[in-house]
Amino acid sequence: MANQYEVLGKAPEAEDLKRLSPNNIHLTINGLNAGYGKMEILHNLDLFVSKAQSLCLIGPNGAGKSTILHSIYGFTNIFTGKIEIDGKEITNLTPAEKLKSVGIAYILQDNSVFPDMTVEENLLMGGYIKDKTEESYEEAEKIFQKYERLRNRRNQPAKVLSGGERRLLEISRALVMKPSVLLVDEPSIGLEPRYIDMVFEILKDLQQNEKKTIILVEQNAKKGLEFADIGYVLVSGQTAIAGKGDELLNNPDVGRLFLGG
Repeated sequence: MANQYEVLGKAPEAEDLKRLSPNNIHLTINGLNAGYGKMEILHNLDLFVSKAQSLCLIGPNGAGKSTILHSIYGFTNIFTGKIEIDGKEITNLTPAEKLKSVGIAYILQDNSVFPDMTVEENLLMGGYIKDKTEESYEEAEKIFQKYERLRNRRNQPAKVLSGGERRLLEISRALVMKPSVLLVDEPSIGLEPRYIDMVFEILKDLQQNEKKTIILVEQNAKKGLEFADIGYVLVSGQTAIAGKGDELLNNPDVGRLFLGG
């Protein structure tokens, strides 16, 4: 597999990555070596993303894309390196601390809706670590006002929702904690095309109108790069190419290896 990617040339350095996120850097990863157990998957990885910017991670299976999200959120063993939000180191905080104190929310790729609970009960689960439950109700009301699809099903069990509506519920549940960073793992997986468009419209709205910083992993590389401001192509736990989303879409190497062209 490695030979296939030699054409990608020299990997970008930290300074190259910073140029893609020059303003108001929100989340930084410096020299990260991380993995599971004793197995290292990410090797000396750097990442920079500005406030209200979107970054899409693409690459072959096993390249370490989801491991980056897991490391930011606190699901991996971090051997060396550090992760910062607004200049504050958060490397070793627990997932609950990251959600509560620095506003990082993780939206899982697998179906994480509780099918027998109502849509409203599912939403309120998003605020389970809030000190004040009334705040969760306030945020849930705002979400119902915004998304008619959920409002109309509010008192029905979540199992009645379509695939796209379930993904909307998963995203909305994360919003109950009012996060500033959304880690989104495979938002399009298992969805019909019309729902994929809907989910990316929702993410676009959250980025542009609610100023969320979004880091997503997306197997549908074309869709992810069309959405994102910037993209990193991962190969074997390292960033092989980085650029603006539209630049990567037009890069022949990226096209040949990841876009089916």
